[in-house]
Amino acid sequence: MKILLTGATGYIGKRLLPVLVDQGHVVVCSVRDKNKFHPERSVRDKIQIIENDLTKKESLDNIPKDIDFAYYLVHSMAATKKYEELEKQSAINFREALNKTNVRQVIYLSGIVNSQTLSRHLKSRKNVETELAKGTYSLTTVRAGIIIGSGSASFEIIRDLVEKLPVMIAPQWLKTKCQPIGITDVIKILTGVLNNKKTFNKSFDIGGDEVLTYKEMLLQFASVRGLKRYIRTVPVMTPRLSSYWLYFVTSTSYKLATSLVDSMKVEVVASDNEILELLGIKPLSYKESIQRAFKKIEQNSIVSSWKDSTVSGRLEYKISDYIKVPEFGCFKDIQRRDIEHIPSCKNKIWRIGGETGWYYANWLWEVRGFLDKVFGGVGLRRGRTNPVNIQAGDTLDFWRVLYADKEEGRLLLFAEMKLPGEAWLEFQIEDGYLVQTATFRPKGLLGRLYWLSVFPFHRFIFRGLITELTGKDNREVEHSVKAGV
Repeated sequence: MKILLTGATGYIGKRLLPVLVDQGHVVVCSVRDKNKFHPERSVRDKIQIIENDLTKKESLDNIPKDIDFAYYLVHSMAATKKYEELEKQSAINFREALNKTNVRQVIYLSGIVNSQTLSRHLKSRKNVETELAKGTYSLTTVRAGIIIGSGSASFEIIRDLVEKLPVMIAPQWLKTKCQPIGITDVIKILTGVLNNKKTFNKSFDIGGDEVLTYKEMLLQFASVRGLKRYIRTVPVMTPRLSSYWLYFVTSTSYKLATSLVDSMKVEVVASDNEILELLGIKPLSYKESIQRAFKKIEQNSIVSSWKDSTVSGRLEYKISDYIKVPEFGCFKDIQRRDIEHIPSCKNKIWRIGGETGWYYANWLWEVRGFLDKVFGGVGLRRGRTNPVNIQAGDTLDFWRVLYADKEEGRLLLFAEMKLPGEAWLEFQIEDGYLVQTATFRPKGLLGRLYWLSVFPFHRFIFRGLITELTGKDNREVEHSVKAGV
């Protein structure tokens, strides 16, 4: 069968793709930016890739007419203040495009919406379902609450709270009930409803076998990790304060934190779990899902992470728009030094950031990350998904990876921190030398003043960084500065 998979670069899409391929399906991956899509070698030759933007109707003309089934896994929560309008229009565009194909069934992953009072996020999810249901195909909606798995937003936020705070003074919404479900079970359900006529034109709530409060989820997580944690809820935290609490303690962005707080005040408990019985699935317990997630983390085999979504950053952009580093109107700090051992240098570059840190004056990087958080940026807490591998589209602390080719010896990063301009950091190995280039394109007078104020720190940090990367601490660095024009 031929299947259209939207959201193929997302958290769920990356998990679902290899399963569909293993089942023998021909999968057409719909992505917004091909440069961010890096499927595993095992599936690369068995899939088709098309590039389109669901918010732009004309870009959907390349959807094959002979598709049999489609998955709608697109989600724009917190990408913009007007995300409800974007999500609704995307659903309409998708529906109209699929009405011109042979598709028989569309499978949509939504959120549980059985409460009388819904958050903006859940209302938007419900509106998308309403629009998709107007198509000429059969719609199957799978509604999930909290999804637990290595790299999921829920898992990482809970992990940050539990591992960083021995004592928590928390908002009242920690008493809200929810029904978490493991990512393994979600994938089983998404594949189980495929071409299953018993699920056509129906919606199903899905959840694990436990209904827990957020407080109970935190305490059970702590139990799995062997940690003793104390939590006290207080009624004085407004939604704004709650959002700041999540934002500063966890790796989430402020936009996402506000949307999450809005949703966490609403109970997301499955009205029934009939789909599990229909498909013969016995769900994992909450603790079992946590244990499985940590096994993946320990093995460095996290398939996907919410942090690599552009929602975790400050911009919605295509890599191709920024991969060519500008020359005109830019300030540049260029360091060049010969390399003692090239393989070792490459390995260091490919491990930079995250838990490894930045090799030199790491405390200054941490200060910069803290200041970024204070001013509403992403800070350093996003880290990196994999400690040894980097791909275009990945997050790397407060950077986004634009280009990564270890064999070529080139890594290009784009800053997602709060800046009065745009910044790039590039590492390039050429003829036995490492060329390290920091580029800043200022925005107005404030941008130029920013560069002048941080220039002394940059020279100190970048000089030390290239020394650590090349293993050459007894030679002068070739250093040059190019002023903006």
